[in-house]
Amino acid sequence: MHKAKRTAAGDALTDLVLDLFRLNSLLLTAGDRLIARLRLTSARWQILGAMVAAERPQPVAWLARGMGANRQNVQRIINDLHKQGLVAFADNPHHRRAQLVVLTEKGKQAFDVAMRLQAPWINRLSEGLSVKDIQTMHRVIIALRQKLEGSELRGQAERAN
Repeated sequence: MHKAKRTAAGDALTDLVLDLFRLNSLLLTAGDRLIARLRLTSARWQILGAMVAAERPQPVAWLARGMGANRQNVQRIINDLHKQGLVAFADNPHHRRAQLVVLTEKGKQAFDVAMRLQAPWINRLSEGLSVKDIQTMHRVIIALRQKLEGSELRGQAERAN
């Protein structure tokens, strides 16, 4: 089997990506535990957060796009949140079929409680890390995300499969 040669930066980024996968799994598990008593999951919490950040009701497709997520997965989670009474649907004046997803008062309260639980947890997690290092890592992640969102790299990955 022929193995393609990576650059030193490619090797370093591969190691980082593998650790990011592990970190993502650990963060989701920790988030699930943190908010379990609220009958939320990390995925539900993330969508509530995206809705709060959007500052106005949006259709599921827009929420999914803003999160970089699959629309069908976001729709499934929105349906679960609707069953819990945390979101509601409203008519969209711009599109008949794409209803707007609206955060209910119960949803706002659940998100607020989750964020109050998150603050001491994230403060403990950040202990011993410098703000400068965290900000540098954030810039690297944003740069990688932007490359993947808007470049030919996505097409190259699809053609390789």
